[in-house]
Amino acid sequence: QLQLVESGGGLVQAGGSLRLSCAASGRIFSNHVVGWFRQAPGKERDCVASIPWGGGWVYYVDSVRGRFTISRDNTKNTVYLQMNSLKPEDTAVYYCAAGASSTLQAMGDVAYWGQGTQVTVSS
Repeated sequence: QLQLVESGGGLVQAGGSLRLSCAASGRIFSNHVVGWFRQAPGKERDCVASIPWGGGWVYYVDSVRGRFTISRDNTKNTVYLQMNSLKPEDTAVYYCAAGASSTLQAMGDVAYWGQGTQVTVSS
């Protein structure tokens, strides 16, 4: 079992930055893939970025590539999402997620979810 707890959401003006953190506890394996999904009102929950605990590759959805950076600190069992140049369309609830599949890009890949943290970007 894996538990995920997010922090770091909030309200920011367009062009600003936020850093989300996801602290993991429980049984963590290097083949787990962790990442961030987001869900705006009335829209589907989509993957924003993902990375294996053991490293090797990083995935970004096109709309955030070059603005967001996902990273992990294995010593702290924590995954981060640094979000720069935020836009109003980035407004959503952001969820930390993890799974044992080889990828983490769709909801079907996710075995564990965090509770979510709200990010609001004002124009």
